[in-house]
Amino acid sequence: MSRKAKIEIKYKRKKMSQQKLLALFQAMLYPRMIEERMLTLLRQGKIGKWFSGIGQEAISVGAVQALESNEFIFPLHRNLGAFTSREVPLDRMMAQWQGKPFGYTNGRDRSFHFGSMEHHVVGMISHLGPQLSLAAGAALACKLNAEKKVALAFTGEAATSEGEFHEALNVAAVWDLPVIFIIENNGYGLSTPVEQQYRCKNLADRGIGYGMKALTIDGNNVLEVYHTINRLASKLRKKPRPVLVECQTFRMRGHEETSGTKYVPQELMEKWALKDPIENYQRFLVEEGILSEDMIESMRADLSAQIAVAEKSAFSQNRAEPDLTKELTAVMVPETLSQLAPPPEGTRELRFIDAISEGLDQAMIASPKLILMGQDIADYGGAFKVTAGLLDRYGAERVRNTPLCESAIIGVAIGLSLKGYSVMVEMQFADFVSCGFNQIVNNLAKLNYRWGQSPNVVIRMPTGAGVAAGPYHSQSTEAWFAHTPGLRVVYPSNAYDAKGMLMASLAYAGPVMFFEHKYLYRSHQTIVPEQPYELSLSTGKIVQEGTKASIITYGMGVHWALTATQDQDIEIVDLRCLQPLDFDLVSQSIRKTNRALVLHEDTLTGGIGGEVAAWIGEHLFEDLDAPVLRVGSLDTPIPHATELEQQFLASRRLQDKLQLLLNY
Repeated sequence: MSRKAKIEIKYKRKKMSQQKLLALFQAMLYPRMIEERMLTLLRQGKIGKWFSGIGQEAISVGAVQALESNEFIFPLHRNLGAFTSREVPLDRMMAQWQGKPFGYTNGRDRSFHFGSMEHHVVGMISHLGPQLSLAAGAALACKLNAEKKVALAFTGEAATSEGEFHEALNVAAVWDLPVIFIIENNGYGLSTPVEQQYRCKNLADRGIGYGMKALTIDGNNVLEVYHTINRLASKLRKKPRPVLVECQTFRMRGHEETSGTKYVPQELMEKWALKDPIENYQRFLVEEGILSEDMIESMRADLSAQIAVAEKSAFSQNRAEPDLTKELTAVMVPETLSQLAPPPEGTRELRFIDAISEGLDQAMIASPKLILMGQDIADYGGAFKVTAGLLDRYGAERVRNTPLCESAIIGVAIGLSLKGYSVMVEMQFADFVSCGFNQIVNNLAKLNYRWGQSPNVVIRMPTGAGVAAGPYHSQSTEAWFAHTPGLRVVYPSNAYDAKGMLMASLAYAGPVMFFEHKYLYRSHQTIVPEQPYELSLSTGKIVQEGTKASIITYGMGVHWALTATQDQDIEIVDLRCLQPLDFDLVSQSIRKTNRALVLHEDTLTGGIGGEVAAWIGEHLFEDLDAPVLRVGSLDTPIPHATELEQQFLASRRLQDKLQLLLNY
C-alpha cells in the first residue's frame, strides 16, 4: 500500500492516545484477515456459508470498542468485528461456522446465529428486526437495576422496513430506555437498492419521528464511529434515553458469497473501494507517524499466526454426532417444581379470575424481579381486570402499561429475561398474539435449543368463545403453539389449577403460553388455598372416574364433558398441559375404559385432538373396542351471533358423538 495514496476519509484524533489508535487499527484488521481466510475456506468447501462484512469493519469495531465490556450487544451477520472486539474465542467461532459441537450451538444453528452470555453478546435470528426489541429489553433491565449501562443493537437499512424496527423504537422512546440502535446503511438489501426501500433522505430521520435523538455518520470512519458511540453511551448512562445512529457504508461483497455483486454498478464499487475503512485508517496512522510498514508487517504476521492456531484447533474438533436423547432434551427446559407443594384445600372458594389475580400477586411478592407487562394492565387493570390493584401494590416499574405493539413487547420480555428478570406478558385477547408470532415461535421458543439461553417469559392468553365476541376475540389458538418445539403450553380448566399452574409457570426457567378461558373467568369457582402453591406443568388429571369410555379434553371442554355425562359411567381426562402432553395418563384411562372421545373447543381440523387421537391409534390400538372419535368446533371463523356461535361450538355435537361411541 502506497503511503502517497490519498486519504478519502477525514479523521479527527481528538485526545486519543497512540496506543488506542493502534488498538483500533488492529481490531479492524483482525476480522478482515479472518474473513479473507474464511473466503478461502468457503471456496475449498470447508465451511458452508459466509456473510461478508468486508468494508464495514469500522462500524462493528468502533461501536463495540466504545462500550464497556459488560454492556450487552446484539449483532447481525456482518458484525464479526463485534465478536472479536469482545474477544469471543476464534477457534470456537470457526467450529461454529463448521457446525461442530465445539461451537456455540452444538451444530444446531449456523454462522452468527449464536450468543455468549459470558461476552454479553446475544445471537441473532434470520428475521433481523427482532434484535432491536431484545436490546430494548436489556436496556430496560439496566434502567430497572439502576446500573448506568447501555445496550446496543445493529440492524441493516432493509430491516428498517420491518414492523419490529418501528415497534422497538417506539417502545424505547416511550420508556426512555438507554439503548443505541445502529443502522448499517450499506446500500443494498440483498439486491434491492435503498431507493426501493425508503423515501426519506436519511434513515436517521425515522428516529426523529419517534421523539428520539438521531444522527447520520460516516460508517467507514472508525474514529467518528468510536467517538460518537462513546459520547452517546456516556450521556445515556447518566440520563437514559434511546438514540438512533445511521452509519453510511457499503457492502463490498454479495449478500452472501453465492449472491455475487453483478447487480451493483461498477462505478459504485469503485467509489466505495476508495473509502475502504482499513486502508484509509492505515494511511492516516502512517502519516501521523504512529504506524510504520514494519509494524504493519509484524501485526499481520501475529494475527495470521493466531488465525492459523484457531483454525487448526477448530478443524481438530469432532463433527456433530446425532444423539436422539440429547437433541430432544435440549428443546425444552426441564420442569423443576419448587417446595411450594399444594397446601390443604380448605373451604374458601375463588372465581377463576380471582385465582389468577391471587397467583400473580403472590408471585410478585415471592420474586422482586418479576415484571408484568401488557396493554392497559396498570391503572385500568387489564381488559378483564385480572391485574386490578397490582399497580398500587408494586408500582409502575413492575406493572407496566405497554404501547400497542405485541411483537416488540415480547422481544422486550426476552431481553429482560437475559438480564435475570422473569416476565409476564398479558395478551389483551389471545387472538392478538398473531402480531407477536415471530418473536414467540422463532426467538422465544428456540433460544434454549440453539444456544442454551432459555427466557423466563409467561404469555397469558385470554381465550375461547361463548361470549359472542366474534371472529377476532374468541379464537382458540393453542394448537399454533403446541406445534412449536420449545414452548410449554398450559390450559387449566378450573380456579384451583389456574392459580397453581400460573405460579409454577412464573417460577419456571423457560417460556410458557398460559391459556385462560374468558368464559370461565367469572362463571366458574372452586376451592382454592390461600397459600402460594405450584402444580406440575407436564401432567393431566382425572376429573371424573368412569369405566365405559374416556373423554380426553381440556379447558372449557372439561365443563362440557361434565355436563354431558351426568349420571353416566364416563371417565373425563383433563389434559391441562398441551405441550408436553401427558400420554401416560391418557394410556392409563383408555386401558381401563377401552373407548376414547377427544374433545376440544378449537376448530376440528389441525387441533390438538388430532394429535391425541393419532397417538391413541398408534399406541393403544389393541386396547380399543371402538374407533377413536373426535369432537371439535366447525372449520369456520367464529361467528358473532349467539345462535351461530352455539352451532359453531363443539359442545353442540358432543352428546351425539358420545352416544355413537358408546353404541359402537
